[in-house]
Amino acid sequence: MTATAGANSAAGVLYVVATPIGNLEDISARALRVLKEVSLIAAEDTRHSSRLLQHFGITTPLAACHDHNERDEGGRFLDRLLAGGDVALISDAGTPLISDPGFHLVRQVRAAGIRVVPVPGACALIAALSAAGLPSDRFAFEGFLPAKVAGRRARLESLKQESRTLLFYEAPHRLLESLKDMAEVFGEERSAVLGRELTKTFETLQGLPLGELVRWVGADSNQQRGECVLVVAGWQAPASEEALDAGALRVLDLLLAELPLKRAAAVAAEITGVRKNLLYQAALERKGIAE
Repeated sequence: MTATAGANSAAGVLYVVATPIGNLEDISARALRVLKEVSLIAAEDTRHSSRLLQHFGITTPLAACHDHNERDEGGRFLDRLLAGGDVALISDAGTPLISDPGFHLVRQVRAAGIRVVPVPGACALIAALSAAGLPSDRFAFEGFLPAKVAGRRARLESLKQESRTLLFYEAPHRLLESLKDMAEVFGEERSAVLGRELTKTFETLQGLPLGELVRWVGADSNQQRGECVLVVAGWQAPASEEALDAGALRVLDLLLAELPLKRAAAVAAEITGVRKNLLYQAALERKGIAE
């Protein structure tokens, strides 16, 4: 692999290392090698990570890098890197920076012209998406929803007509309330999958319409424990909205004769009130263009 353009060749490397989300067998051989070879490991919780390192016989020193000290303590890691030492960044589980600390450190390191190298591996949201059976060609990760009801519902309302598959992390003690809000805002028939304790002994992957998922989780307190990922199907327009009537197509055809394709679709949407995306797709078909 070539060095990052503009990187400080005399400095060390910051490795962003993914660790298992549950099953320790999911750690990669490359991750183990890097964790053994670096001079220091920046960990979200040193006590938690020391158990992981002990399991694999890794004796590399640990230093804390978490939400409360990341901005202030980033300098110590930067100094180590500038002196030529390599550093590995890990979180408690999964891929650092994905709803975990590390963003400020990575930004500081990159700003200093130091090379940052990802060492990919486990990530709960990708694991859940891969097994959910919902569209995965386009998706949006929303992290954790606001803890307070008003903020949570406002966020969900803003996503109500998002067509991409939606992914959320949720704390177990808020899981049921969040599901109830999703059922109310998105509709009880919207498909969803709960991924809980992924890769662990009591792994759950349950797919149901939101209304049924609320009742299923509410009836079993065991499903309100552990790490949770929610995968929710994106919004789909009702069939009546997907159909383009003859009048809308006639307007589109007239505009296509005079305007570029995108502009014709935009103007047709303003005239007819039909969604621009639908008109754009129809325009592509009429022009015989494959998107």
